[in-house]
Order: sequence, then structure tokens, then C-alpha cells
Amino acid sequence: MATSPDPRAAPRPGLTRERVVEAAAAVADREGLHGVSMRRVGGELGVEAMSLYHHVAGKDALLDALADWLMVRVERPSPDGPWREAIAARCRSLRAVMRDHPWGPALVESRRAPGMTLLGHLEAVLECLHRGGFPVQLAAHAFSVLDAYVYGFVSTERSLPFEPGGGVDDLAAELALPADVFPRMVELIEQAIVGRSYDYADEFEYGLELVLDGLEARLADGSADSVAR
Repeated sequence: MATSPDPRAAPRPGLTRERVVEAAAAVADREGLHGVSMRRVGGELGVEAMSLYHHVAGKDALLDALADWLMVRVERPSPDGPWREAIAARCRSLRAVMRDHPWGPALVESRRAPGMTLLGHLEAVLECLHRGGFPVQLAAHAFSVLDAYVYGFVSTERSLPFEPGGGVDDLAAELALPADVFPRMVELIEQAIVGRSYDYADEFEYGLELVLDGLEARLADGSADSVAR
């Protein structure tokens, strides 16, 4: 005999586009981007995959929406004020978001039909550079090198064989590199790392300043449209 629903049970929240995208993000965080499918996201929500099609047209549309979900969490650079400070803040925010969601760079860079949030973010970066005096070609170079730096740093940061903020001294001891074979590496380890509370994350700000210094120099010397040969 069929049983009546328990009136004390909390009702299941209604399915919405926002809940579908949040579920896709949760799957990606656990399984990587390859794990995101309509079936897996439906399972995350406790519904059949077909139910999702009322909210997203298919997997590609879901991934487009997921890219927007990601980029809404990244700080847009303000068009007002100095370009350098605004772009630096945006890079720090981008690093933090991509570090929390390592599937992000591959997703963002792969979208053929980006959503309005992603497009709006790209426009905000270009507008900030434009107001800072960047001609189109230098703005293109700046955008490329800044994102490559942030994405590359995050990838390296997540792949290091020691924990953030510690463990590097133990790793150096395990390596026990012979100074006669690797003199420069031993020099670096002894003078810049071991016993100095070395944290690779601290390198981010130094590297970012190097990139921004280079862009600022190009902007100032009028070589904005030149490409190094």
C-alpha cells in the first residue's frame, strides 16, 4: 500500500537555472571538468538529466553558464583611477578564484559562445587598459601575458610537491643535491629557501610586479604596437 509523504519532511527546493549551475560547479570541484555531464549534474540534484533541459539547452550551454558563474566571482577592474592598481587587483582576484576552482582556466579559454558575464569581464579589462592609454595592440599583449601569468602560476602552485607555507625545507633535505654538479641550485636553496620560511605563494606579487613593470615601460616608451622580433 502506498504511503503518504511525511508532512514533517522539508520540501525539495524547486529546480532553477542557478541551482543547476551551482551543482555543475560542485561536480567540477570534486571530479574536474571532465566529470560535468547532464547525467552527473542531475544526480547531484537528485533529478533525472532530462529535467535539466528546462533550464539549460544542453551540456555546451551548461558549460557556458558555468564559465559565467566562475567569472562573476572575479573582481572587475574599475575604469576609474590608475590602470595598474585596477589590473593588479583583478589579477589577485583571478588567482584566488582559479586556485579554488582549478578547472576554471581551461573552461574559460575554451568557450566559443561566452555568456554576458564573461564577455562583460573581458570588456571591463579592455576598457581599463584603454583608459590607461593602451593602444589596441598593446592591450591585446597585456591581456594575454597577464592571464598566462596568473593561470600558469596557479597551475604551478597547485602542483608543487610540498604544502603551501611549509615543507620546502624537508624537500630540500631529501633532494640533497651535490654542489659540484648543481652549484647554482644549491646556492638558491641555501641562500633563498632553507630556513627562511619560504612560501612559493609569495612569488606571485613579485612576478606580477615584473609583468606590470614591463607593460608600463612599453606604454611609456611608445613601443606599444611593436612586437619583439
